[in-house]
Amino acid sequence: MTNLQVISVISVFFVITSIICFCLKTHPNFRIPDIDIEFRNDSTHALVVTKIATRAHPAFFYIEFVSNIWFTMELFIRFLFCPKISQFTRQAVNIIDLIATLSFYIDWALDRTITGANRDTVEFFSIIRILRLFKLTQHFSGLKILFQTFRASAQELLLLVFFVLLGIVIFAALIYYAERVETNPDNQFHSIPVERDVLYWAIITMCTIGFGDMVPKTYLGMLVGSLCALMGVLTIALPVPVIVSNFAMFYSHAQARSKLPKKRRRILQPHEIKPMVGGLASIRLFNSLTHKMCHQFIRHICWML
Repeated sequence: MTNLQVISVISVFFVITSIICFCLKTHPNFRIPDIDIEFRNDSTHALVVTKIATRAHPAFFYIEFVSNIWFTMELFIRFLFCPKISQFTRQAVNIIDLIATLSFYIDWALDRTITGANRDTVEFFSIIRILRLFKLTQHFSGLKILFQTFRASAQELLLLVFFVLLGIVIFAALIYYAERVETNPDNQFHSIPVERDVLYWAIITMCTIGFGDMVPKTYLGMLVGSLCALMGVLTIALPVPVIVSNFAMFYSHAQARSKLPKKRRRILQPHEIKPMVGGLASIRLFNSLTHKMCHQFIRHICWML
């Protein structure tokens, strides 16, 4: 295993460790009580308010601390030896790595100064660290192919989102009025944007999920719901062949590149260089020129024939 492969394995290990720690520290068994005592002075009474919350076990902090030391060193070395700073700052992986690393140090600095709901707000922004999963695209060719496929299919995906949003609005309006045409005391579709959200029902139905918490009760509403599910299947299936075609193209290209021979030019050491001097150099130069001229002459004769 080469040094580059060792560094790649270590980087992947710390990325996975960081993500696992982020998920495990939210489990109740890995959290400890955090009692916050607040004193409030009234004109007649002195009140002591005790707020009991939970925080992650300190062991997770030390694990993340070691991981972020590695990420900091890796980011600093990449920045130090990059050919162009402008090219370094334009890469999305570097920006994600910088923001995720800074979020840890900011969380560390504010950990002892904030309490209660403010701490939950700071922990919410630590979700940015999950974006480190995109760093795995540098080490796994399959993820890189998938990312390139989505980037090449961005126009088709945007078109898909547009038609899905269009269908959601249309079927939300249709189901709202379809449930009000007939007498329906159990009508759950009270408003399109608020209360029982009809837009939410349209999204779930077009994606063919169907949670069942909101269902049409009239025959006309059932017809609209069926059409909504059918149009959702057709709309989502339309760009799939384009995405599959792009994936097959990038996959075949990656397979072809992996089968190419890896040519490595060996650099000679100073003591291995034997200079050509005298008649030996002249003979080798003459043989090289003669071979080149004969080759060009034969190609010229073949072209004339």
